[in-house]
Amino acid sequence: MRLLALLFLPLALAACQREEQREVAKISGRMFVFNYRVATATYLLTLQPLSPIREGSMIEADFENPRGGDALTISERLFPKNPKIVLQSPPVECVKQDRPYKVTIRLKAPDGHVIQTIETTVKSDTDQSLLPAKPLVVGPLYTPNPDVFRGDGTTDMKPVQDCPAS
Repeated sequence: MRLLALLFLPLALAACQREEQREVAKISGRMFVFNYRVATATYLLTLQPLSPIREGSMIEADFENPRGGDALTISERLFPKNPKIVLQSPPVECVKQDRPYKVTIRLKAPDGHVIQTIETTVKSDTDQSLLPAKPLVVGPLYTPNPDVFRGDGTTDMKPVQDCPAS
């Protein structure tokens, strides 16, 4: 009897261990979104689930800050019935055309352990210097921004200033 218990002990202990990282989702799209009306740029990534996602799972993403400094981090709850996962960063500044920006995504189980890590890059086909620094419109009625469209007929379409060289 003891011999039988000793034989099954390693199997029982192995069953209690956390599962290894596996492929839970894959990236199905990635880009920068420039909204000229409100003068913002954001990362946008979509992921396609490849296996069931358990209730209470979370996703975290670290987006390289194009201006420099610390990465921009988001954390969101995942919903098992959603056919896709959409991640959008906070607004960023100083995006350069054709430069790869690093993104790290971590899918976490309900108990908090990481079940998958995805590292990727996102490139823009447009330079953010084409986007004005100030929103073109304000308010719910898309009223022209008086800081951009001045009363004297001039406009201020300057891009964001003080961006790093690379």
